[in-house]
Amino acid sequence: MIITHTEIYRFSIPMKPFTIATGTMDFAQNMFIRIHTDAGFYGVGEGSAFPMIVGETQETMLKMAQDFAKIWKGKDPLALEERMAELSAYTAFNATCKSAFDMALYDIAAKNAQQPLYQFLGGEKRKIETDITVGIDTPKNMAAQASNFKNQGCSIIKIKLGKKVDDDIERVKKIRAAVGDAMKLRLDANQGWTFEEAVLALHELKKYDIEFCEQPMRTWYDDLLPELKKLSPIKIMADESCFNHHDARKLIKTNSCDYINIKFAKSGGIHEALKIYHEARMHNISCMLGGMLESRLALTANLHFALACSQLKFYDMDTCLIGHLVDPIKGGLSYQGFELTLKDEIGIGADVKEEFLENCECWRI
Repeated sequence: MIITHTEIYRFSIPMKPFTIATGTMDFAQNMFIRIHTDAGFYGVGEGSAFPMIVGETQETMLKMAQDFAKIWKGKDPLALEERMAELSAYTAFNATCKSAFDMALYDIAAKNAQQPLYQFLGGEKRKIETDITVGIDTPKNMAAQASNFKNQGCSIIKIKLGKKVDDDIERVKKIRAAVGDAMKLRLDANQGWTFEEAVLALHELKKYDIEFCEQPMRTWYDDLLPELKKLSPIKIMADESCFNHHDARKLIKTNSCDYINIKFAKSGGIHEALKIYHEARMHNISCMLGGMLESRLALTANLHFALACSQLKFYDMDTCLIGHLVDPIKGGLSYQGFELTLKDEIGIGADVKEEFLENCECWRI
């Protein structure tokens, strides 16, 4: 089997503005690809650029994707290790763009094996329940949104923080009061605090029964994570501090975190995400599976990965629930409340509707 050509689409999805500590997004800056083969079928992939975290924009993804497509043209898509090594040799970074190409290769491989991707990866069906994220706003508005999610049947809320510490403490206080004691609360500061602010905030927030806090400080201060972990009464999860399995290894070796957040957009896709998962598992470090602002297509690939990795403990798989104004995907996962379900279609089992693609800028390489 060889790759005949690749179609690259500017895959912009309008959404309600969503704010975190590092900025606000008002549309999902995504890219969609189809890698075609001479076997008569293609693989699909999606990357969701989040420049303030990963450093890629939609424009840089689209340009790099054209280079990637040229590198792979005429080559065997089933030689996954070789194909991904070629992208790593070409550029040291650009993980989000790589993740779309990685995803398409896994889709091709699973389709070639006539299996759903989760079965191809050695997984089996089980219950997966996601949290839902409340973006940064006034404490009153965030509490109202959290209460609305509770009324919809949600049992786990993730709260975006990382602005002024006093305001952040008030945000959590208001949300806990609004949702009651039974709701699980998770925090994500997205690198918004200094070391001193993180120590203050985590001690003040302990009384609100917090499951964990993601990425309290900028990655510049990773050397302070071991000390913060010792001082914190709340479990610490590394997110922006962990892009690949080497980052995971260093975080674990230095006792810098309790948990690790795996995202395809950071790791470069399934291939490297599996390495992070196994590195963490070897050292009894639990992981969460998260995302950026992907559509249901990449989120379906996420679900396949989750079903293949039975020791994942936390799921932050709400990317298309936190503001997307359209759903351009056919097939794929569905939500039963906040539980994710999947039909047994071969490969990823999702694609983009042709009528949506007709209005997307496209390159064929």
